[in-house]
Amino acid sequence: MGTVAVEVVIDAPPARVWEVVEPVERHVDWMADAVAITFQGDQRRGVGTTFDTATRVGPIRLTDRMTITEWEPGRAMGVRHVGVVTGVGRFTLQETVGGATLFSWREQLHFPWWLGGPLGEGVAGRFVLARIWRRNLERLKAIAEAGPSHGAGAGPSPGG
Repeated sequence: MGTVAVEVVIDAPPARVWEVVEPVERHVDWMADAVAITFQGDQRRGVGTTFDTATRVGPIRLTDRMTITEWEPGRAMGVRHVGVVTGVGRFTLQETVGGATLFSWREQLHFPWWLGGPLGEGVAGRFVLARIWRRNLERLKAIAEAGPSHGAGAGPSPGG
């Protein structure tokens, strides 16, 4: 299983960063690889929420089905990937000494054979996904640091 881990310090308190991360449907505002999010059922927040994310990484397009497995407002959000790509992921928010937020994103993913299996996991994780996700965190940082008056979605556009 390939592991990808990235993090960023955001000059905003965890409560503000959570305001941006908590609305799952707005993850497309800061995740360049997430094209669209469609919920399965009426639940939109908390453990048990299930959604499909149309994902695009270069020429590869797939639907990533996820279920939220952990929900600690202001602290953590965990997911289980149950679609084409399987595995687990987790965001954590930790307040720093200066009142900023250390935002960490860690995923353990398993790719099907046609996406390269274990070899694809290592190559994609180390060279492709980590790079994309670092840029995603820079976008998240820009939105969160813009402040609540700008709201989620006020940051850079999804394409760049």
